[in-house]
Amino acid sequence: MDLFETTEINSMKLANRFIRSATWEGMAADDGAATPGLIKIMTDLAEGGVGLAKSPRKELSEGDIQGIVEAFAKASRRAKEAGFDGVQIHAAHGYLLSQFLSPIYNHRTDAYGGDIQNRSEVLMMILKAIRESVGPDYPVLIKMNCGDFQDNGLVLDDAIQVGKMLAGAGIDAIELSGGLLTGGKLSPSRMGIHSMEKEAYFQREAVAFRKSVHVPLILVGGNRSYETAQQIVENGIADYISLCRPFIREPDLINRWRSGDIAKSACLSDNKCFGPIRAGKGLYCVMDRKDKVGSPPKR
Repeated sequence: MDLFETTEINSMKLANRFIRSATWEGMAADDGAATPGLIKIMTDLAEGGVGLAKSPRKELSEGDIQGIVEAFAKASRRAKEAGFDGVQIHAAHGYLLSQFLSPIYNHRTDAYGGDIQNRSEVLMMILKAIRESVGPDYPVLIKMNCGDFQDNGLVLDDAIQVGKMLAGAGIDAIELSGGLLTGGKLSPSRMGIHSMEKEAYFQREAVAFRKSVHVPLILVGGNRSYETAQQIVENGIADYISLCRPFIREPDLINRWRSGDIAKSACLSDNKCFGPIRAGKGLYCVMDRKDKVGSPPKR
């Protein structure tokens, strides 16, 4: 497989195998509308060569759950009508749907708690409702944990069972991530990725997923170098390479790699980009702004 070949997920054509992982930019208007700054981020990514760029979308009563299912379906329908090429369900990192899957959070004793079949029921209801809302030919993807990497959390075997159920219910692609934003042994956004050995830190889990789940697989988590991306795709570990932090500093990274400059991403993996988001200043690379005052960023 070629990193730059054109592929399709359902009816959605992708110019290459690079994907910008769903990211909290902190730049939407108070009513959820896309601001000019948020639109510029997406435009820069598209013009920078990224094949697909995505934005992300406690005990609850039966009525609450049904309302959430309907809300996902309506939101997906609006996205389709607005001209988006597809939608992605965010079920990773300890957000609501991730909490249903995780024994850490899900202590329910009804049909939505207990074994992994029950803990995945809300997710399957949402996928069914979305598919009914947008039709069979509209791409519906999901981002999910391969594991929580925390005591009593979601484990790989259960995650694979969820993946198999999703594939059987018509999911078009699965983005594999892991860890919880609230803490744990291994974070979704790890620091200090300064060597190829530290890249693609969900690679082992992806190999296990690939053996049992037969839909396109997207791998996120510490991808920094062209060589790592190439090895993952060529070895059939995943079909697509998803990145987040590298695109904050270099939205044109894919065009650079395509041009022949395959030096690794300039991202320092220091997570300093979280600071401006939490402060309400939006998404940008702190180091890049410092470099623009002084010298160009060093790769």
